[in-house]
Amino acid sequence: MSRLSRYIIAHIFGLTAIVALALLAIHTFVSFVAQIDEIGIGRFGYRELLLYTLWLAPSGLYVMLPIVAMLGTLMGLGTLASQSELTAMRAAGVSLLRLGMATLGGGLLLGALCVVLGDWLAPRGQVEAELLMSEAQSGRPAGVARRPVWLREGDRVFRIRNLVAEDHIADVEIYTLGPDLNLRTAMTVDEGHYRDGAWQFRGVRRTDFSASGARVFEQAELDWQGTLSPEVLHLFVLEADALSTSGLVRLLGYLRENNLDGSAYALVLARKIVAPFTVMAMMLFAVPFVLGPLRNTGAGQRLFVGVLIGLLFYVVNEVSANTGQLYGWNPLLSAGAPTLAFALFALWRLHRVR
Repeated sequence: MSRLSRYIIAHIFGLTAIVALALLAIHTFVSFVAQIDEIGIGRFGYRELLLYTLWLAPSGLYVMLPIVAMLGTLMGLGTLASQSELTAMRAAGVSLLRLGMATLGGGLLLGALCVVLGDWLAPRGQVEAELLMSEAQSGRPAGVARRPVWLREGDRVFRIRNLVAEDHIADVEIYTLGPDLNLRTAMTVDEGHYRDGAWQFRGVRRTDFSASGARVFEQAELDWQGTLSPEVLHLFVLEADALSTSGLVRLLGYLRENNLDGSAYALVLARKIVAPFTVMAMMLFAVPFVLGPLRNTGAGQRLFVGVLIGLLFYVVNEVSANTGQLYGWNPLLSAGAPTLAFALFALWRLHRVR
């Protein structure tokens, strides 16, 4: 990387960091105020609320990163333009392509940060935030599900009322369906532990249904084999946005094996894949505006235009994702169409700017 490229990237990163801190502070404050009604439930107080909002900060930054990168590029290159440094670079023979490539070099680094946030920091933060609130409000050990968990394994349907831990379940109902979806058996389990690749159930009561009537059986203990594992429970309890890319891939595999609808999770996976490219596209999108209509404007006007563009992209991105899910589009098309459109428009504008 040349010294000129490093100089441009340093200016972009400096303003990007300032924009990120400002928007993250606003996001944290809004999150704090939005959850303030939770104070007083159990042991959930102001200290827990502050920790809760701080755990959610990486998730907020991950969502805002494309807009942050675009605003940082607008402000960083705008500073160079207002000081006539971009004019001097162009006079020295620096092409628009080179300026765009330098910006994309910074985009690669921010794209890598996007991957780190989306795959590690944001999921971990969301999980810890939810566990903190659940434990403080309920007084029960962290890891307990807040609501019953419904799962399907082949022709069996599970209802887990009490998920004590990923390898410890209690108050479970298991229904077995026939080929015509008639109920064949209904089984209740007081408690189950996962050991040595199988579930060990205690307090089992099974009712078999047939044309001749119903028969009830009781067992003190039962070893249960199946594809339902602590990993599957862990993935299902988490919200889709709190899963890493590898977790989403494993969860989609489980859903396909059991003929379950995984379109919502497929869309989240596609958006995670597209996210780093969105960051780079938004940074490239800012370049022709700085070199064109915003060349001689002040920082306030550039910031205002950047916010409007960011809101436009957010709306278009959400509409594309929800419309695609509604009409059954390919997830990559739903998630990537706005990014591709903005990138192509940026390239067209760069070609027209002189």
